[in-house]
Amino acid sequence: MALNTAAAASAASCVSVSNPNFPRSPLFGFSVSRKAGPSLRLRPFRFPQGCTRAISGDNVPHETNDSSLIVCFGEMLIDFVPTVSGLSLAESPAFKKAPGGAPANVAVGISRLGGSSAFIGKVGEDEFGYMLADILKKNNVNNQGMRFDPGARTALAFVTLRNDGEREFMFYRNPSADMLLEESELDLDLIKKASAKIFHYGSISLITEPCKSAHIAAIKAAKDAEVLLSYDPNLRLPLWPSEESAREGILSIWDTADIIKVSEEEISFLTKGEDPYDDAVVRKLFHPNLKLLLVTEGADGCRYYSKEFTGRVQGLKVDAVDTTGAGDAFVAGILSQLSKDLSLLQDEERLREALRFANACGALTVMERGAIPALPSKQTVLDTLLKVVV
Repeated sequence: MALNTAAAASAASCVSVSNPNFPRSPLFGFSVSRKAGPSLRLRPFRFPQGCTRAISGDNVPHETNDSSLIVCFGEMLIDFVPTVSGLSLAESPAFKKAPGGAPANVAVGISRLGGSSAFIGKVGEDEFGYMLADILKKNNVNNQGMRFDPGARTALAFVTLRNDGEREFMFYRNPSADMLLEESELDLDLIKKASAKIFHYGSISLITEPCKSAHIAAIKAAKDAEVLLSYDPNLRLPLWPSEESAREGILSIWDTADIIKVSEEEISFLTKGEDPYDDAVVRKLFHPNLKLLLVTEGADGCRYYSKEFTGRVQGLKVDAVDTTGAGDAFVAGILSQLSKDLSLLQDEERLREALRFANACGALTVMERGAIPALPSKQTVLDTLLKVVV
């Protein structure tokens, strides 16, 4: 879908309204300003058959007994990606609607790679929210942990693409439904009783309450169930009140994770400007209980750090169109391998092969626009690796 710039601006103005004096519209889940002009048109909103409030995204019970299940916790939203790179948001002629949100990207990426995944999070009780729930279901992601908020909207993010494929974000979440997930709404059975092997999360859900408390409770439940904890901070500074609050928030749960993936930029940020290529600097972030620390370097590949070994795995060189979701694809790649065999963490050669697979996942994702639409299948990754000598 392409979104005309004028229409995007109109939609954005509705989504960003946070004044409680504005009436709620039951038609599309948006708040409607009293100043809305006569050109504003709303059509009656119809909830998809079988969807209900504040329960799972799929009202058909899932029987999940897969011991390799990876549960992803956090945000799911709509990215609006410009159809032309190298322009500002105001200059972009149109935008392509693409589902996104880092934890959801990872969940779909794992499923595309043949793994077993589930998603826990909250979206608005609106067309975008139900669209996202349906996308998870169509991608074979267990969405029974998804919740719908009748009083808040699904988050939106407008993306600016530079000519090299790198991007910047402008978010509309004041507040959005993902920020309002409560501890009482968590489906902890997915973690405790479904034999989950890995619980994956980011840091965005730590920014505000009540989602922060829900996030911490979910981590505790996973830890108590002896599930491996995977953490990708996924720094988005514009969403935090300040740089210091972002640093403190990200590090507040650092020592609980078993596996952490960070980028070069995130290392510089967390260490207050130290050299991210200096192994001694990276080792400062290695806590005593950490099993694996991964540092992604874009097209240059990644570095890995464990208690026993350290090394680098070269990346694949491709023509980047949109880097959105590349890190999530990388995470999906490595977690999909680890969920089948955690002994990779003790075998450097096999770990390097798994990271080579993960690098290919990230590289293939940047060749298309949008995150979830670009995530590769396992066969595509294997075919690509056969053609490349690293």
